Amino acid sequence: MLLVHGWGGDGREWSAHAETLAGRFRVVVPDLRGHGRSPVPAEGNTPVVMADDLAALTGALGTGPVVAVGHSMGGQVVNLLAVRHPHAVRSVIALDPAHGAHGEEAEDIPARLADYRAHGSRAAAAFVSAAFGPDAPAGLRTAHVRTMLGTPDHVIAQAYAGMYTDPGAVGIRPHSEAYLRRRPRPALTVWTSAEAAAWERGTLHVPGSRVDHWHDSGHYLHEEHPRRTIRLVEDWASVTDGGTQ
Repeated sequence: MLLVHGWGGDGREWSAHAETLAGRFRVVVPDLRGHGRSPVPAEGNTPVVMADDLAALTGALGTGPVVAVGHSMGGQVVNLLAVRHPHAVRSVIALDPAHGAHGEEAEDIPARLADYRAHGSRAAAAFVSAAFGPDAPAGLRTAHVRTMLGTPDHVIAQAYAGMYTDPGAVGIRPHSEAYLRRRPRPALTVWTSAEAAAWERGTLHVPGSRVDHWHDSGHYLHEEHPRRTIRLVEDWASVTDGGTQ
């Protein structure tokens, strides 16, 4: 079981999930390059390179194919892992992933990127602060703002560009559709947007794949609803993986 954090986060956000899931699975919780306690390269802090890093990591650990779970940018990363390194992935769970941007969201991306290039994590912290539902646990918003502010500015900008504007980026809807149709493994996506959930259902092609909609959550749904997320992951792994690893 591979648990992957999102943009400006780190593996600590999976702590409660990892403690529970470790009773059934071998759990790997990395900090992506440029984030947390991982090295901070001057270049290459993008989802594509992060996916390649995870393929190297799981290979070095000898995990065999993993159930790859990712939130936000981490959802894009685990899907890229499945597309680029299908031998490394048994199935994918993507939670409110950073793909499928369209309309006003897509139109705002160039201005957001300019802001992140100019102001780095300070600008990104404003996004994080607004991303939680009204019933999010006390302290969760502040913890994520602090983690974002601790992420190097150039990593924030490079990762965002890697999600949406770099050549080959898959975050904008037409590009997302192309890469999702290349995904060769069963996939479960959970969206907080009903529109996004309906859209992604139209891209599914691998038997057993599905899209769920959680209407009662902010963007950090795995931390706003940790027990529900753990049940989701356990049930999905049982269906697609045959049980304990």
